[in-house]
This record gives sequence, C-alpha cells and structure tokens, in this order.
Amino acid sequence: MRMSQCVTQAFFSHTFGSAAPMILIIMAFDRFVATCYLLRYTSIMTTKTVVTLSVSAWGASLVLVSVRLGLTIRLYRCSSIILNVYCDNASLFKLSCEDVSINNIYGLVFTVLLFTSSMGSIAVTYFRIAVICWTIAKSKELNNRALQTCASHLVLYLIMLWSGFLTIILHRFPDYPYLRKLASVLFHVVPVHFNPIIYGLQTKSMRQKIIQILSRKVTQS
Repeated sequence: MRMSQCVTQAFFSHTFGSAAPMILIIMAFDRFVATCYLLRYTSIMTTKTVVTLSVSAWGASLVLVSVRLGLTIRLYRCSSIILNVYCDNASLFKLSCEDVSINNIYGLVFTVLLFTSSMGSIAVTYFRIAVICWTIAKSKELNNRALQTCASHLVLYLIMLWSGFLTIILHRFPDYPYLRKLASVLFHVVPVHFNPIIYGLQTKSMRQKIIQILSRKVTQS
C-alpha cells in the first residue's frame, strides 16, 4: 500500500472514530429531550437543530483529525512496515526516526478530551433520564420503553468505548500485537453491525416484518 493510500485510510478511520462518540452524545441528548420534554420535543429537536448538531460533530472531527495527521505527515520516515491490521495515526508516526513528542501529546490530549466529554455527557444525560423515569413519570410502559432504548444505546457506546480505549492503550504495549488487532477490529466492525440490529428491532413495524418473513420461511420449509 502506498503512503498516500495509507494516510487516506487513517484519515477516514480516525474521522469515524472521532465522530462516533460525538454522534452518540447527540443521540443521548435526543433521548433526554424525548423522555424529559416530550411535549416540547418537536420544538426543541427541529430539523435545523439536528442538522447543526450533526454538521458540528462531523466538522469538529474533520478538523481535529486533519491536524492530527498533519503532524504525522511532516515527519521523515525510515521504515515502511505497518504493524497493524489497518493504517492509523500511531502506526504511521512509529515509522519515523524523528522526535514524536508533539504527536504523542496532541494525541493524548485529543483522546482524553474526546473520551471524558463523551462519558461525562452521556453519564449526566442518562442519570437525568433515570431520575425522571423513577420519580416523576407515571406510565410504566413509557418508562420501560425509555429505559430499553437507553440501555441499547449504552451497550453500543460501551462496546465502542472499551474497544477504542484498548486499541489506544495497547499501542503503548508492543508485546500484545494480536490483542491490539482484535480490539481494532471490534471497534470498526461490532458497533456498525449491531446498530441496525438493535435499533431496528426496537421499531415495531420492522420487528413485525422480520417475524412475518421468518414465519413464512418456516412454513415453506
């Protein structure tokens, strides 16, 4: 793989990895508004608001990742062997013989801010939702629906969080290359494939359609 192709792959990989936590924060905020301010939901989560939040998440990710990779591209490389299943920033700047302190500092600050902001926002949001469900809301059905949606969202977030966290940490421990590769695959494969399954099965019409298709196949067999 050429260097330009490797950098392109790293750019899209890091853009996805950076935008995903921000989008999950937006989804948590959406659940919070839907649960705690149901009657005002349409006036708060307007099309303009959703577009603004989405563009902000992707825009911030693009800028931050561009700076991150820009610091790596400037380095002189004395090796061409990537010790990972795909190209990422850490694998790229490890090819250099120069001082990569700036890369490590920027990457550390970037990662800490991203993880702490996402964990803090989601923790506060879901705590507020839990308090509302347990103390104010009277409908048991609505409470169960809200908690079920939040639980599925939280499971996906935790999978992405820990697999991403392991990938970053294991770059500092070269003695565990296979574990790092497994965490990398989990981060890019599991949340993407579980998203439509978990959220799709929560939609009543889609769930009924899937059951209908499966029942038809069982009957035919």
